Amino acid sequence: MKTVIHMIATLTIIGVIAGGLLSEVSDWAVPLIAMNQKAETEKAIFLVQPSGKSYEAVAGAGFEIYKVFDENKNLTGFSMAYEGNGFQGKIRLMIGLSADLNNITSLEILEQVETPGLGTKVTEDPFRNQFKGLQTSPQIEWVKGKSPEKPNEIQTVTGATISSKSVVAIINAGLTKARQLKERGKL
Repeated sequence: MKTVIHMIATLTIIGVIAGGLLSEVSDWAVPLIAMNQKAETEKAIFLVQPSGKSYEAVAGAGFEIYKVFDENKNLTGFSMAYEGNGFQGKIRLMIGLSADLNNITSLEILEQVETPGLGTKVTEDPFRNQFKGLQTSPQIEWVKGKSPEKPNEIQTVTGATISSKSVVAIINAGLTKARQLKERGKL
């Protein structure tokens, strides 16, 4: 009986110390992680809007969308961070949009946990380059096993169809929200 009490007390002390140390490490790491995420987001804003020199967050949007301006403070378009579900987990995108929301200027994948070698192909240029200049109206569509025929279509990645479809669905969902903001006069 004495041995059991001793073991429980020892494990309790070890658990409390380990929990306290993990809490301290978390308190130290969380601000650094947030700072790095903010820097990556800022970098991506200008990657999807290459002619942009400054930006301003759209207040009250409910998601991350930024007005991007050139050196003369003229609106060049929007950079929109949006996320949704992929095959393995969340996919977070930065989408560059023209000022009228009718074309995509560029696309960056900020975060993803897709299958290495398959789903991760959505982060590579053959797939991402399809979005440059892509029309967004009425919505973006995907085709499988053939070349796109319409100005609003992209071709899915063979072996990563679900990830490809997910990227399209995330963009369309974000565009719907951005268009609603524009209709309400918030953009």
